[in-house]
Amino acid sequence: HPAGLCNTKPTDLVFIVDSSRSVRPSEFEQVKVFLTKVIEGLDVGPNATRVGVINYASRVKNEVPLKTHRTKAALIRAVTRIEPLSTGTMTGLAIQFALNVAFTEAEGARVRSPDISKVAIIVTDGRPQDNVRDVAARAREAGIELFAIGVGRVDMNTLRQIASEPLEDHVDYVESYSVIEKLTKKFQEAFCGEVSDLCATGDHDCEQVCVSTPGSYKCACNEGFTLLEDGRSCSACSSAATDVVFLIDGSKSVRPENFELVKKFINQIVEKLDVAEDKAHVGLVQYSSAVRQEFPLGRYNSKKDLKEAVKKMAYMERGTMTGQALRYLVDNSFAPSQGARPGVAKVGIVFTDGRSQDYIGDAAKKAKDQGFQMYAVGVGNAVEDELREIASEPIGEHYFYTADFKTMSQIAKKLHVNKCEEENPCECDSLVKFQKKVEKALQALTKKYILLSVTKRITALENKIV
Repeated sequence: HPAGLCNTKPTDLVFIVDSSRSVRPSEFEQVKVFLTKVIEGLDVGPNATRVGVINYASRVKNEVPLKTHRTKAALIRAVTRIEPLSTGTMTGLAIQFALNVAFTEAEGARVRSPDISKVAIIVTDGRPQDNVRDVAARAREAGIELFAIGVGRVDMNTLRQIASEPLEDHVDYVESYSVIEKLTKKFQEAFCGEVSDLCATGDHDCEQVCVSTPGSYKCACNEGFTLLEDGRSCSACSSAATDVVFLIDGSKSVRPENFELVKKFINQIVEKLDVAEDKAHVGLVQYSSAVRQEFPLGRYNSKKDLKEAVKKMAYMERGTMTGQALRYLVDNSFAPSQGARPGVAKVGIVFTDGRSQDYIGDAAKKAKDQGFQMYAVGVGNAVEDELREIASEPIGEHYFYTADFKTMSQIAKKLHVNKCEEENPCECDSLVKFQKKVEKALQALTKKYILLSVTKRITALENKIV
């Protein structure tokens, strides 16, 4: 590691992130991906690395105080929810806030000591509207190690005024937000402490049972439950028949190399489905300025055939008529004439990378009104408001966004569409077990004559029903 970078002792780490109006929403998403990747490489915990995030523009917002999240999974969820402030660039004010508030014991920082590192990583893309030299000097004197990351048209002199010595280790520059991730490795190595038992520290996202493995963990479920394809959730019921239709943006902004990544994304989700004649059926529709059905529901009943068909999909290019595509989904894709099965759950997965050139509101509402479960997946310049309009409730479980096509695989891991049987709830394992327990309890009570009279009345009623 570069001199002074490897840091094996407990650390209070605060990210100070510029979200001024010069940072576009898609670029801010890339900053969040960078933060997430650095956090993933940390030993997060109350006795190891505590992480905070400050968001700033003309004002400062303490998004994640050091005391808030004690697990990596919770931290990453909090980072994904941060929204840009989109005003001016008061970098000095943000550093002052870190010094006066974020690094205080009240906000979760530990008492200053040689055994605890205090580190701030500042990410900015512009010239500050206030003074940074003096406040950065005060922060360094208070024992805070300052790293400065500049993007694009940043003022390099500002970065040097902020950063700790030696400057070559503490100042970084990237030409655009799209390549900020290349700094991930440096900052992961900067905090290269030993990774603890992630199950013991609670640093996992297993729904029920966490099983430790060397340097990692895997999830399991309690008796009577099944581990789902996402590797962390558990279900008491088996997957049911589902009709799933992918609605894929093939506009020219996607670009051929990224379209191949979209096809991989589709096949990642197909791999998680229980594809069979009486289980999941999959249809595929591509759209740009026009809408083209690649294949209808039920044409392929094996994962192998489905994946081959997805790989053969040719890229359309041209425009982005998402509204027209949604109307096609509602009126055609889920029609019985196109292979849809009556009484079977309907799931639509819409992928886009840009603003629709037509109105989507009516078609998006109609899809949800008809009971279709709609997932919205956006990449790059996709518009958040449009994605939220498409997504079913709760929106947090049906709306996904990433700044980069290369990280779509992470969405595929989170997006889970298998359904539980609803037609006959008596078939659900947990209810059957509950019924058996009740029967045993009733038998025991009957033996003690407590329910003798009640049992006689129930028997009489049963005879009348029969």
